[in-house]
Amino acid sequence: MPNPHQRDFTLEPDNAEHLANLAGPFDGHLRQIELRLGVEIANRGNVFRVTGPEAAPVAQAERLLRTLYAEAGEETFDGQSINLRMNAAGAGADADASASASSGSGDYVPQEVAIRVRRGTVRGRGPNQQKYLHAIATHDINFGVGPAGTGKTFLAVASAVEALNESRVQRLVLVRPAVEAGEKLGFLPGDLSQKVDPYLRPLYDALYEMLGVEKVLKLLEKNVIEIAPLAYMRGRTLNDAYVILDEAQNTTIEQMKMFLTRLGFGSTAVVTGDLTQIDLPKHVKSGLRDAVEVLHEVEGVSFTFFEARDVVRHPLVARIVNAYERRDAQDAATGPA
Repeated sequence: MPNPHQRDFTLEPDNAEHLANLAGPFDGHLRQIELRLGVEIANRGNVFRVTGPEAAPVAQAERLLRTLYAEAGEETFDGQSINLRMNAAGAGADADASASASSGSGDYVPQEVAIRVRRGTVRGRGPNQQKYLHAIATHDINFGVGPAGTGKTFLAVASAVEALNESRVQRLVLVRPAVEAGEKLGFLPGDLSQKVDPYLRPLYDALYEMLGVEKVLKLLEKNVIEIAPLAYMRGRTLNDAYVILDEAQNTTIEQMKMFLTRLGFGSTAVVTGDLTQIDLPKHVKSGLRDAVEVLHEVEGVSFTFFEARDVVRHPLVARIVNAYERRDAQDAATGPA
């Protein structure tokens, strides 16, 4: 390694259980950090040495290890939790530059919003999730746009559940367009409700995690929570409601306009979607893409744009998203092969 940078440090207090939790099975957590930051980590007990080709990632690795060790007595780490903490810390050689570029000024840090639900306290992981939660708390209409796995729907549902628990709204309305991705609804068994139910399943899953299955079923029976296909929204006005439109990239322009004009007094709307996963016919423009273009300067409407670095699923998902983004950028520049 040419001109390596090296830092030696000791993690205190010396605790074998905390060290084992930090390192992971067969030092898997340390290898995960090495791959993300491009450094080498060696240790003998609680004495660590981090080596790398540049000073910045070496220093970043030390900060991360110290932070993780301080938390090692409170939580049992796994690969996902290590990845989440690296995302929150902006770990990665280009993370700081990317964060500065996406925020414009480079020094904007939104006020932290902590959401209290039955499963505990939910906070934003990283600057974009924090900005997203702050925007939802301060705007009536909010757009969360970005790749899968960035927490757009999960955080929106968490915010909605908190608003319901605190009686800030009287009901939750969770909506999805029922657009086929290679499948035809007409060939599925059952009535219309049964046909569209699989498209709404991710919303059910998020609610179950926040409230528990039994409470969700009771609230559905009382119509306090409504989960419906987008077509059911036409002609309605929703007052004192928290409305979430998921998978909004699959709305048409007319459907998006229809949805946004359903909002009544005392209501909040969150629209989430991924513009790289549009299942509409080729000649139909996405209502989400159109809304980003038309509404970006409208007061009271917020937009949060997520990137691959915000993905909170398996770290491989972020690399897959980056690969597709590079291909799409190349196609846009040269035309598809």
